[in-house]
Amino acid sequence: MMTIKKVPTVVSLNQEEDQPAGCGRRCLNTCCTIGARMPLYAYAKRPCTKPERIQSYTELDGGGFQPGFLGATTSYASYDDLLSIRESLSSSDDDSLSSGGASDIHDDDAFSLRKHITSEWEKKFQEGLFRYDVTACESKVIDGPLGFIAQLNEGRHSKKRPTEFRVDKVLQEFDGSKFNFTKVGQNEMLFRFEEGKDEESRFYEAAVVEESPSIMAINVSPIDYGHVLLVPRVLDKIPQRMDEASLLMALRLASEVNDPAFRIGYNSLGAFATINHLHFQAYFLDLPFAIERAAWRDVAVSTNDCKVGELTYYPVKTMVFQAGSSLEQMASAAAAACCKLQEENIPFNMFIVDRGMRLFLIPQRYAERQAKGEISQELLDTQVNPAVFEISGHIVCKRREDYDSATEAWTWRLLEAVSLNDEGFDVVRTICVKALAASAEAIEMGRGGAGVKGKAEFESDAAGAWVDFAAVKGGVVQPALQLA
Repeated sequence: MMTIKKVPTVVSLNQEEDQPAGCGRRCLNTCCTIGARMPLYAYAKRPCTKPERIQSYTELDGGGFQPGFLGATTSYASYDDLLSIRESLSSSDDDSLSSGGASDIHDDDAFSLRKHITSEWEKKFQEGLFRYDVTACESKVIDGPLGFIAQLNEGRHSKKRPTEFRVDKVLQEFDGSKFNFTKVGQNEMLFRFEEGKDEESRFYEAAVVEESPSIMAINVSPIDYGHVLLVPRVLDKIPQRMDEASLLMALRLASEVNDPAFRIGYNSLGAFATINHLHFQAYFLDLPFAIERAAWRDVAVSTNDCKVGELTYYPVKTMVFQAGSSLEQMASAAAAACCKLQEENIPFNMFIVDRGMRLFLIPQRYAERQAKGEISQELLDTQVNPAVFEISGHIVCKRREDYDSATEAWTWRLLEAVSLNDEGFDVVRTICVKALAASAEAIEMGRGGAGVKGKAEFESDAAGAWVDFAAVKGGVVQPALQLA
């Protein structure tokens, strides 16, 4: 068994308390939730919708930075560019919120989920629920073509004694004796986020909880403004493992927030998740992440225009999924790939951008290498944990000296230690393409992708094997590039 010593991130003020749930604290366990009235954002039930093509940091069709080449499909975003995008989104927003009952989000007096998250987050800040003021943290863009962002966040560093975490097992059983999100106080919750029964999204100021709720809560140790947690079906006590329904919920959250500055991240066990209770993290950042600027190329495309690609210029080998005519198909394909990575015990991170239209799947081995003593002491001394946001380009520095001296070369060296080797990444690439093929074939057969759910049949491939496209019925997936 391989372990590393790490100080667990404190995401809740109740995390360090050793109190039993249901003690009258208004927790999120069954005793305090079922039958209670809580705010609810019920997003529209829209199966197999066609997402809008959006303006973003790079063109969706393989844009990004590539050294020595500025292609016609490449575009760049500055801080001012992003603000103009957000202002265009805000032009239809209204700050009003009805005092009771439901708000129909698509009426003229539209309810803005983005504004609701930020206003509620700021209320929690005023109530003193955060461990530090993240808005006071210094940040800078590191000089270089990819524009990595460094933040000095000394408050995120804890002097608590390090805990041993097992890093050689991605799938682990839920342990109720350890901290989990049922122990979070309701004062840290923002609202429930669940699929509704209507064709329009609606917000309810107080709706009775009848079954396991999916909740949005603050992260009391924020990385940046509006840092929140999405915990699907909190009472089901699902361990930190990906499934299609939960991924689709995260994609719908990104779509409903409708702001390119809002990104969602996921860390598996072994990839710096320290709480074994299913959750996603998200926050707002008014700058492009380096991974969004990176060049990428298509690897396979389905008849529904869902794409699988890979980054071509980035320190961490990364797969890309992009939605076509069906957000559900991308969720099905990406979740199937994640389930296979979990079965194969390959830790990974996921980064959701473009309002849910695109996601990056990032297999990694940093913690394993750390446990084996293969990471240099120089990198370990920085105490930078390369989880999803760090890998994507937002480097949280805990020491002034690292922040002041950060360069793109130093950042590249840190992130290179995360990446799989070529042989390992060949296996991941094959898994992703086969997952896309399975989801596309399911849709072609009229099952709408529902038959995949991470349980698609995968052959046991040798490293470097490639999918036989001729064997895929109906030609639903076509290779976008030939591999030697």
